[in-house]
Amino acid sequence: MLKALFLTMLTLALVKSQDTEETITYTQCTDGYEWDPVRQQCKDIDECDIVPDACKGGMKCVNHYGGYLCLPKTAQIIVNNEQPQQEIPAAETAGAAANAAATSSAASGSVAASGMAASGVMPGGGFVVSAAAVAGPEVQTGRNVVSRRNPADPQRILPNPSHQIQCATGYEPSEHNVCQDIDECTAGTHTCRPDQVCINLRGAFTCQCPPGYQKRGEQCVDIDECTVPPYCHQRCVNTPGSFYCQCSPGFQLAANNYTCVDINECDASNQCAQQCYNILGSFICQCNQGYELSSDRLNCEDIDECRTSSYLCQYQCVNEPGKFSCMCPQGYQVVRSRTCQDINECETTNECREDEMCWNYHGGFRCYPRNPCQDPYVLTSENRCVCPVSNAVCRELPQSIVYKYMSIRSDRTVPSDIFQIQATTIYANTINTFRIKSGNENGEFYLRQTSPISAMLVLVKSLSGPREYIVDLEMLTVNSLGTYRTSSVLRLTIIVGPFSF
Repeated sequence: MLKALFLTMLTLALVKSQDTEETITYTQCTDGYEWDPVRQQCKDIDECDIVPDACKGGMKCVNHYGGYLCLPKTAQIIVNNEQPQQEIPAAETAGAAANAAATSSAASGSVAASGMAASGVMPGGGFVVSAAAVAGPEVQTGRNVVSRRNPADPQRILPNPSHQIQCATGYEPSEHNVCQDIDECTAGTHTCRPDQVCINLRGAFTCQCPPGYQKRGEQCVDIDECTVPPYCHQRCVNTPGSFYCQCSPGFQLAANNYTCVDINECDASNQCAQQCYNILGSFICQCNQGYELSSDRLNCEDIDECRTSSYLCQYQCVNEPGKFSCMCPQGYQVVRSRTCQDINECETTNECREDEMCWNYHGGFRCYPRNPCQDPYVLTSENRCVCPVSNAVCRELPQSIVYKYMSIRSDRTVPSDIFQIQATTIYANTINTFRIKSGNENGEFYLRQTSPISAMLVLVKSLSGPREYIVDLEMLTVNSLGTYRTSSVLRLTIIVGPFSF
């Protein structure tokens, strides 16, 4: 009973103390509130909106009646507006808040916002609590979860004051006789250096460095962003208060002004004359077959293949843009793009008469009479002329003359076997000898007997054409008794072509 009486007397004493404090605070709102001249009452100040960087270390700012909270980003705030609140005069609010703070602290261990303000929080400032702490008449429901009840609205309608209000430092009376913040930055009463930026606060101001600068002592010095990687992908250029990125040749800045992307020069500005190949940061030019890059590495110059080698074509090389072609002389045709082959005009077109025979040689053709026999010889078979025994003139002449034709190339290697002569009729007890009867005045040929009935004509000197040689090869036949002697002639026409092919 005595304990209950003691508590009742303590409560009356606190109420009496609040009435006394009301006369001392005049019409000024408590910390964390400001006077609303329109509604003629105190209203809460949203410190999270007006205080720059109110919370540090990744905490989030939560506005609270008469202050604000800094809580982890994972904290949950549950607001309970179930019980209606009555308007309480500003002076009574301070006493009620203090009483509520004492009661709440004793009951649940929580910290009231008004209690914190009374503990030294400056006007316009805030207070920081951990995730386990709450402010005002609150109830802690779990880790990082706070249930908050609205306190009594800390405002009241005041009568027109009859005396000038006294304001704290950084504030001044308004026309409504209410303390309002002095904007030192606008008024020019701040003490910030010319290289600093003035930030107004409630009841004070602060000096900060502009973006891109940092405070070193009392001065603002430029931040060299290029020394703190990775700002730029390739090259960083520091500027006063900022920086910008550059790319190496062959690259360009992407839309984010940081990353460098390769420039496809082959699509953007193809400088190559023929083929362009893009590579990382650059490009290379290549030429089509038959061309080579010029000294500028961009244009292409024709390769004169005919000057690089004399063995490309058998006869003549003709250079063309990007290629070459081979030509052959008259009487020849190009085969396999480079070699020359004789055209057999006797099988295609020729100008020989009906009584003539066509003889093809390397590079041309000639017409010879089908009957080459001259009196007193008569034609007995193709190209064979016989002198009749009945004719007395024939006794001193070769019995027969056989006409043969052959073609050889110019500059043929020597010695070289070119023609073989052989007896067609063999008599018993006879001896055959072979000799060059005519046509070898310069000693170009040599007749070598290879058997009793045959001999080989050998070329011993190189011949150059076009030229025709007529060589008579004679075979003498004598019997072993020496009573019989006869001869036969092979008239060989050798045509030397104009070229070595």
